[in-house]
Amino acid sequence: MVARVVAEVNATRPADQRVVSIVDNTFASPFGQRPLTHGIDFVVHSLTKHIGGFGTNMGGVVIGPRRAETDLLLYRKDFGGSIAPDTAWHVSVYGLPTLPHRLEVQQRNAALVADYLAEHPAVAQVWYPGRADFPQRALAERQMRDYDGNFAPGSMLFFSLRGSLQESYEAAMRVSNHIAAHALSVTLAVSLGQIKTLIEHPASMTHSAIAPEVQMQGGILPGGLRLSIGLEDPRDIIADLERALALA
Repeated sequence: MVARVVAEVNATRPADQRVVSIVDNTFASPFGQRPLTHGIDFVVHSLTKHIGGFGTNMGGVVIGPRRAETDLLLYRKDFGGSIAPDTAWHVSVYGLPTLPHRLEVQQRNAALVADYLAEHPAVAQVWYPGRADFPQRALAERQMRDYDGNFAPGSMLFFSLRGSLQESYEAAMRVSNHIAAHALSVTLAVSLGQIKTLIEHPASMTHSAIAPEVQMQGGILPGGLRLSIGLEDPRDIIADLERALALA
């Protein structure tokens, strides 16, 4: 859809004014989605997340056509990393060989956790591409595919708690604070795509600098919690969530 719209716009533009499409594919990872095959011009990944997988480094990568190499190199000259790319690359992709194996387990765990949350009385709604009730399930099935062509909905999910805006916000704070203090398998942290399960409250953490009404416009609910599912036994993940949700 995006690639088609961009192509239609560019059909009437000169070459030096063409629009380019850019997709941040960090959540899906190369295992679960490859935007270049869908006609996207540039893809960016956080190497810190799924590709690295262990939370031991920081980095990013831009993948695009050769014609953009000069511009990207000039940008890197001013804003580049703290160590040489030839050195950083080996560190950043240390986890790449295990990416498919990790994601297969993580998305299997994510499906189990999503189903558990969907049945919990304190949870209002769950958003996970692997569930039949996901609003864009058909789109996800078309473009989120692993290297063998199997549906690969990933390890990321979002769920909201019941109550008014204020009530759900306070409930989410209680849940996240309990996890920070008492959880055994789930860690309160703003990163994602690691081998361990991470949870965060976007309204008070990653998106706290954004006005609440703008958060709502972007789907960031006051009582919403984001989970990045790891490699733990799903029963342990669910046990941590069960204890925390008792406070919701």
